[in-house]
Amino acid sequence: MTASGTVLVLAGRFDPTADLVVEELNRRAVPVFRTDVADFPLRLALAARLGGRAGGSGGTGEGGDATGKAWSGTLRTGRRTLDLRDVRSVYYRRPARPRFPGGMSPDARRVAEREARRGFGGLLAALPVRWLPPPGRAADAEYKPLQLRVAAESGLSVPRTLITNDPGAAREFGEEAGGRVVFKPFTPVRGTVGGRSAAVYTSIVGPGELGHPDVATTAHLFQEWVPKAYEVRLTAVGGRLFAAEIHAGSPAGHVDWRSDYDSHRYRLCEPPADVAAGVRRMMDTLGLPYGAFDFVVTPEGRWCFLEVNPSGQFGFVEQATGLPITAAVADWLEGKGM
Repeated sequence: MTASGTVLVLAGRFDPTADLVVEELNRRAVPVFRTDVADFPLRLALAARLGGRAGGSGGTGEGGDATGKAWSGTLRTGRRTLDLRDVRSVYYRRPARPRFPGGMSPDARRVAEREARRGFGGLLAALPVRWLPPPGRAADAEYKPLQLRVAAESGLSVPRTLITNDPGAAREFGEEAGGRVVFKPFTPVRGTVGGRSAAVYTSIVGPGELGHPDVATTAHLFQEWVPKAYEVRLTAVGGRLFAAEIHAGSPAGHVDWRSDYDSHRYRLCEPPADVAAGVRRMMDTLGLPYGAFDFVVTPEGRWCFLEVNPSGQFGFVEQATGLPITAAVADWLEGKGM
């Protein structure tokens, strides 16, 4: 990572979380080059070279490198050009997939997308700079089975969990858990039903549902219900932790706070020392510089890990509490204190 230079932001065009970070970097006069992977190849041109001689006929050429040991070149939009040698860090915030000409055949599109991922994406991954988060590490960390194992190994409390496509096993698990079981999708499920947007949130399932034949159609995640006093969103940036209590004000929000943001009350809090240590161990194991952690806090005060999102939103917490999360992310991208 260079001590100065440009922060490359890879994010969708309409992303309020990325907007917060870009605005903070602009306020600090840190150069930013923002684009989306979806801009490639129609609105984003790439030219990069490796190797070549220093000096001599033609020098190193456009984007040449005097040592011949590093990729150099440019990313170019219709308005701006980024010298790859000038990149100090990359903020990878849920970019969209590449878009190709509409007239391409399905087979050609599949080949082009694969080549873009390995060529364009591979080149960016080869830059010797810091990523928040590293795409490969983030992709691995999104697997809930891995998260839960690493959380338990890191000393965090984890609810009893079953992954199955066996209705009989699900029914037996429900009996062991005393009949209070929740179902969670492995990935966010959103779509349109009857012309209206809809999403699948965590839901409480009864004994009859656990034995339903539909359980056999795919993998399902069931967990014991953990009694809640409130929940906590803990955002980790490097070694810095920012925690806020979330007190849901509706029955739906009490089961899954994401289903009813408008009902919440927020309050600053400090994680217990053992929880803070477990979070940091988990971040080290997963190789993540950033994570949005969700915890349930029981009436007895026990913190129970639910999940971590390696690229989760933080703007709603910062707006409600004043926690300086955007500044911490900008510090990390800028290289302050690192």
